Amino acid sequence: MKFVHIADMHFDSPFVNLSDKDTLGDLRRLDQRKALKKVIDYIKYNKIPYLFISGDLYEQKYIKKSTIEYINDLFKQIPETDIFIAPGNHDPYIKNSYYNKFKWCKNVKIFGSDIEKVETENADIYGFGFSEFYCVDSGIQKIEIKNKEKLNILVIHGSLEGGNIEDNEYNPLSKKILKEKGFDYVALGHIHKLDYDTEENQRIVYPGSTISLGFDELGKHGMIVGDLTKYGINLRFLPIDETEFKLKEIDVTNIHYKEELIEKIDDLEFEKNNLVELILVGRRNFEIDKYELYKLISNPKIIKIKNKTKINYELDKMANENTLKGLFAKEMMQKLNEKNLSDEDKQIIEKAIEIGLDALE
Repeated sequence: MKFVHIADMHFDSPFVNLSDKDTLGDLRRLDQRKALKKVIDYIKYNKIPYLFISGDLYEQKYIKKSTIEYINDLFKQIPETDIFIAPGNHDPYIKNSYYNKFKWCKNVKIFGSDIEKVETENADIYGFGFSEFYCVDSGIQKIEIKNKEKLNILVIHGSLEGGNIEDNEYNPLSKKILKEKGFDYVALGHIHKLDYDTEENQRIVYPGSTISLGFDELGKHGMIVGDLTKYGINLRFLPIDETEFKLKEIDVTNIHYKEELIEKIDDLEFEKNNLVELILVGRRNFEIDKYELYKLISNPKIIKIKNKTKINYELDKMANENTLKGLFAKEMMQKLNEKNLSDEDKQIIEKAIEIGLDALE
């Protein structure tokens, strides 16, 4: 059987941390619409019988009815495709959710908080949906596959092999248990990083977020296309997001003037589809105001600037000066040379030095 698997679209996300440019959030929300349309067009053209959406299709807090109508209108274009949605922690099946109060087209199945099995001609499809913004146990250990002659598929949102407290709040799942159950394919969502080819014959898959939500989601984003039988599985990743986020560092240690830095930034070249977070590192020789840089640079690919530079100073030389700055430098040197100083304490002292020297200029 052929299928498409997507997750973590996060329709109508505010993208508040993406950029300091006001319009970019609106553009990325339009990109979300384009991305789903590409998925539907691919399904339509290739006559794919199944679409699995493993949670966080939209943002419950921000979603607009017009966006839900847009999504449903696209689903109507593939009436021969069975669509299975497993709500996640951002789009739980709660009383006032659109999963509950909107009339979806006939080919859409939305799973609730009781694990359910849907029998189709080719497969038995199991699914579970969040009924709150958190879930500590979906109960998958209770599933017993009745017909092992058929393909058995699980559509679910959750944290696979989570190792911290936060993971335990978002439906922690055990790879060992999933394999023991005998699922032929597990369509996962929640983790925004693609994971489909890290082991041979992999059947427990994260497609990653369908489009990148920011600079913590680098690389290409899209959908998984699968062809599954009892004897084998063939998976392909197809990129959909036309935009790719990149990080670029500039060491400012040997840059001595603001104008020189601006020229260096404007000379940077990137591919057409790139959006870039510029990270300034090294020892700065002049004060850097990133908001001033936004106004002065002309490189359109730079949408975010992070200043990780430190003030360029020689503390030992300053400590010999018979000035207030010299006394301050001497005192701070003594603190830096204290025994058993943790990395965190050292960072605090270094930051205090920067603030103190700036104030004493």
